[in-house]
Amino acid sequence: MTKKKIGLVFLLSFLSIFVLTGCGRQKTNSDQWSRIKDEKRVIVGLDDTFVPMGFQNKSGQIVGYDVDLARAVFALYGIKVDFQPIDWSMKENELQNQTIDLIWNGYSKTAEREKKVLFSDSYMSNDQVVVSLKKKKINSFKDMKGKIIGIQNGSSGYDRFEQQPHVLKDFVKNQTPVLYDGFSEAFMDLNAGRIDGLLIDRGYASYYLSHESNPDDYSLINGGFKPESFVVGMRKSDHELAQKINQGFKELKKSGKMAEIHKKWFGNLERKNK
Repeated sequence: MTKKKIGLVFLLSFLSIFVLTGCGRQKTNSDQWSRIKDEKRVIVGLDDTFVPMGFQNKSGQIVGYDVDLARAVFALYGIKVDFQPIDWSMKENELQNQTIDLIWNGYSKTAEREKKVLFSDSYMSNDQVVVSLKKKKINSFKDMKGKIIGIQNGSSGYDRFEQQPHVLKDFVKNQTPVLYDGFSEAFMDLNAGRIDGLLIDRGYASYYLSHESNPDDYSLINGGFKPESFVVGMRKSDHELAQKINQGFKELKKSGKMAEIHKKWFGNLERKNK
């Protein structure tokens, strides 16, 4: 074999090892818990505008309910949590590419997502509501007939909008929503009158409105979407990692830590227009 061929074989072998290990990471079809335990570090992917679950505060720090909960769970195992802002519409791709280890940011359990992702146990219930300005006089989903709805791209609200068209989609203008990467821009358009309603998680809506100077200017409208569950998303192979997270939930509930975190972020929120 010539030196050129030997060099080529060596290069191909090196590249194969690099791809399979992902710079020290295991193949995506293996459980990642042993690596996370050894490195004492786990990477959580999130939309850093999703208050109050995970978002950047005025100081640029990532804070929120899910941030506190993730840290509390992994503190039980002596593991540090790093939070990685991602394009929420690409969250499952980021997970499979091993850019992140977990999706943990008000991530709703759906049948469509379950085809691609392994879920933890549920740790919170949630439902989808439409937020509108009261002056629009929208009091039900049917009142959105011919009007413009905004939705976050890749959100569970968007999934329900598409999968259950009779609930809301059939009423809105052109049966097509205006899609946003984050809710901050969506609320700006709502306040400016560029959209008539915003389909959104109740927790986000309640938190946002509680921090508005005139929260009574808004309506929170319930519709026909079924309540959903917040879960942690991980790769299908990460069964031991899922067990550790589920065990962490049980321990935090038993110790009262989970209730403490919930009170910190939701304890004083008033849910108007239920």
